[in-house]
Formats: sequence, structure tokens, C-alpha cells
Amino acid sequence: MTTTGPSNAGRPSLPDVVAVPGSLATSPLLTSGDVAAIALPIAPPADGETEVQPRGETTAAAIRYGLDLADLAERAGLKGTAGESHPVHLPRSLAGRGPALPWDGLPERIILLGIGGGSPTDLRRAGAALARAGRGLERVVTTAGSDGTAEGFRAFVEGYLLASYRRPRFAAREPDPAPAEQLVVLGRQTDEDLIAARVTSRAAWLVRDLANTPSNIKSPAWLADRAAELGREAGLEVEIWDLARLRAEGFGGILAVGSGSASEPRLVTVSYRPASPGGQHVVVVGKGITYDTGGLSIKARDAMIPMKTDMTGAAVALAVVLGAAEAGLPHAVTAVLPLAENAFGGSSYRPSDVLRLHDGTTVEITNTDAEGRVVLADALSYAQSALAPDVLIDVATLTGAATMGLGRQYGALYATDEDLASQLLAAGDLSGERLWRMPLVAEYAASLTSSIADVRHVSNDDRVGAGSITAALFLNSFVTTPRWAHLDIAGPARAGSDSHEVTEGGTGFGARVLLRWLENLA
Repeated sequence: MTTTGPSNAGRPSLPDVVAVPGSLATSPLLTSGDVAAIALPIAPPADGETEVQPRGETTAAAIRYGLDLADLAERAGLKGTAGESHPVHLPRSLAGRGPALPWDGLPERIILLGIGGGSPTDLRRAGAALARAGRGLERVVTTAGSDGTAEGFRAFVEGYLLASYRRPRFAAREPDPAPAEQLVVLGRQTDEDLIAARVTSRAAWLVRDLANTPSNIKSPAWLADRAAELGREAGLEVEIWDLARLRAEGFGGILAVGSGSASEPRLVTVSYRPASPGGQHVVVVGKGITYDTGGLSIKARDAMIPMKTDMTGAAVALAVVLGAAEAGLPHAVTAVLPLAENAFGGSSYRPSDVLRLHDGTTVEITNTDAEGRVVLADALSYAQSALAPDVLIDVATLTGAATMGLGRQYGALYATDEDLASQLLAAGDLSGERLWRMPLVAEYAASLTSSIADVRHVSNDDRVGAGSITAALFLNSFVTTPRWAHLDIAGPARAGSDSHEVTEGGTGFGARVLLRWLENLA
């Protein structure tokens, strides 16, 4: 991963994870001399017992080391819960003066790693715990995740890779380079699942890198160029609309939102077409507000601080199309990125303005801090008229109401197709990026009625509330594609601290769930 602002670098470089067949009882890896630690999985005590339970050949390791690992775990107060870790540093024998120790020649650092019940969620948390416990160690060997299901192994590797993420640095002095880290998973897992975990993790890393880039660097033009660079590097088709073209083609929403900024808005499409046609065409539209002051409806200072991440939806869309290409998925995918900075100045758009959007719809503006739905409406109408999608999905850090309703663990899902909603919910469970189905309440649409334009973009009825729902209804009024879904990820897209596989800052939420859905799309 770059450390100085990823302007010319390729996609993020992940830590090395390899799958090796073998057993802890006999593997020569443990006596190779280049293994810094061995991580051994443990589970909670069985019913009626008090000792943690060994998993994944931990018993074989205990025999080889000549140690009672259950006793070590008990002394450390371990319960075997998912995400628990504890290092054990074994002493060396005094050279030439003491008796040989049973573990001579074996790694002298053991990490006891809790895996809970062994579910994919538990193993994802265990992988994340190992990434933090093993940070800075050049080579770690483990059997965690190797003796269960393919889903469990994939989740374990994803957790390790996601928690290994380090935020970009923007400093005059380069930090000392981090040591090369390698995780060796010993057992009977497959490379296919390992590769799939790398694709989804790399997508999340890219979203995090872009979201965490400061907005004085990340202008709409910079983000458009970055998308173009990555897309062309992957052999994808890229198209960029500059200010003149946006004006010529009537993108009134993107132009209005970007009007108050010295940085001009952009629109970008990045398209992947599989080698063998016949799949579906999925279009993912992502909100790309590179910084959000609220415009003339200005935000409070504290609310403005995390707004460099308000382009996360666009980053997700970009990461999904790149991930689909990397995985060679059978469906065509197009990412549509409407990019603007919502600043304020003499040329800013105003509350009470009436905008004409790309499809000709006029919109009465009552709050310039509700800008995301305006740029999305432009992009959605363009996507339908020009790209003929079979499935249309938009993703955005859209409303504080979604965060208030669902917190920071779930994204809000709205959909016009029951099968699509069910598939996305299932993909959320598989990926660990959980979604909650929200209703498109038809009665609330009346609160978007305008007396001077075709529609208002914010509800005019305080009795309705439901800010996330009314925002989704506004977007739905621009959608004619039967299979449409809207993901409001305002809550889980940002985190104030590390937690399991989630890292502080931009979390990358949205990329993994959409890639998992695409993998399983018939």
C-alpha cells in the first residue's frame, strides 16, 4: 500500500497469505528456522467442562512442543471466544549448559487464538485478531480455519487481510518500511477460496485508501483520474465527462452541487465486459462527494470532520467493477461515478432553487446538505437511458437517518425486486457486511410533492420523518429499471476505532457484499 497519497500507484498490495498442505505433527515448516510464530486455535469449553478445547491440530502441536496448552490458556484467563488472542513466549535453553528443551528448534512464540464456535463470523474475527497479534512478524504459521468449511477458511483469510490494513500516510518523512509479512495456513484448504478472499479484501482496501485520502488531494478531477488509471490498468473501458460535457448533456444536479467549489465536478464510467457474453449487465452507481460542507446549509464543525469519506459510494462502485474483472466473473459490470465537492461560495446552489436534471425532471431544493441524492438522480437517469442495465444498484453514504435507525453495523437496503433483496441480504450474511431491508413506504412519497417543480428532494412534512426512506423514495422516482436496489451505508462506511476486521476511518463497507452477490448471481 502506498504511504504518500496513492496518485500514481496501482491497486493496494496485500500481505502474503499461502495455503500449504500438511500437519503440525510432521510439517518441516516448524523447524525451518524462518517461522516467527505459530498460531494455535482454541474454542470455548464444552458443556460441563472448564478447559478450552483444542482445534485445528492444536493437540498435535502440544505433543510436539511437550506443553499443556490448555493449562497455559487457563492461566492466561482465555475463554476461546472468537477474536481472543494471547502470545506465549517460550524460553531458550542456555547454550551448552542446560538440558535440551522439548521445543528446541521450533518457533519460540505461540499465539493462542480463540475461534469461538467456528462459524464464518467467528473465523473472520479470529483472522483479524491474528493480524493484530502477528503484526511485524515476518512469517506466521497456523491451522486456524483449515479444518472446517470453505466459507470458514475464506472468512478467516478475509479477516486477516482486512485487519492488516494500514491507512495511507501523508508526511514529509517516509516511515520505516514495514517488514514483509506472510501467513501460512497449514491444512487442506483450496487456492480457489484463498484467491476469492484476496479479491474481496483488495476491493475493501482500495475503498479504504480512497476514502481516507484527504480532500485537499482528492478533488473530483483527482478521483476521476485515479478511477481512469486503475480502470485502464485493468484493461477496462473508461469514459470521463468534464465540466463542458456535463453542461452540454444536461447533468443539472451534478453541476449544481459542484457549483460552489473551485474544483470542477466530473462523471466517470468504468466498464468490464466478460470474455464470454451471456451474463447479466449490472450497473453500480456510487455517490462521489469528495468533500461535503453541507453547502449553504452548512454542517456543524464536528459533523464536517469525517466528510472526506462522503465519496465512499463511488469508491465502492469502482472497487466492485475492478474486483469483477480480477475474478473474471461472468456478468458485465459498469461503475458510474458522479463526482463533485459540495462547498459554499458566491456561485453555490441555494435552498429554493429549482434544478433540471439529466432526464428533464425539475427538482425543488430545500436543503443543500441533501446533495447526494441530487447527483445520484442524475447518474441513475443516465445509467438507465444509456447503459440498459438488467440490474441497477446505487450505493451511498446518504443519510444520518439511516445511521440513527440502524447504527454502524448494518447498511440500509431498499429494493423494488424481492429476489434481488433476498440475494443481497444473503450476500451480506456471507460477507460479514450485513444489510437490513427497509420499506419503500408509498404513502410517504406525497411528502416530496412540490408546488413549483416536479418533485422536492427532501420531505416537506415533519410528521413523516423517516429521512432514509424519503431519500430512497426520491431516488426511486428516477428509476424505471424493474430490478433496482439502494444501499444507504452512512453508518457502517466509517468507524471511529478498530474492531475485528473493521479499521478506523473508511471501512470499505459495500464492496465485499456486492462482490459476493455478483459471484452468486445466476
